[in-house]
Amino acid sequence: MSEETSTALATLRASLAPAFPQLLELEPGGALAMELGSDGWLLELTPDGRLLCQYGMALEDVMTLLSDGTPEDLGTDEIAKQAKYYIQPAVSKYRAILLKSGFSEQTEMNDEYVAVRFERSVDLTNPMAVQDLMRWCVRTIGVAR
Repeated sequence: MSEETSTALATLRASLAPAFPQLLELEPGGALAMELGSDGWLLELTPDGRLLCQYGMALEDVMTLLSDGTPEDLGTDEIAKQAKYYIQPAVSKYRAILLKSGFSEQTEMNDEYVAVRFERSVDLTNPMAVQDLMRWCVRTIGVAR
């Protein structure tokens, strides 16, 4: 990270703190994140200038839903496929408006979770524009706490 980017990020973090006190730093110098309401959506601002609205599900939770007390062994691929099925109603509710607003959609899968991520680049040197977009996300997907 360049010194200019680091300075812009520090300035942005300072300007966001009063407007979004619920923002948490995930790791020192890393992304800032907060919940978007109570439906499980997460808003994340990355140090490389991306704003993410994401919704996902832990594979362990999917296994619990699928097993219903049976010790059936399912492969990771089958569990991930089911997770995508479970998260689709929440994602489809906001997909059109997020895509129309300049976000791009990606699916992220690993051994722990499946998530659908809507991503948009932001200018870290323009705190007001970042705040405005974050407020829009809160109004559109979540409820300000």
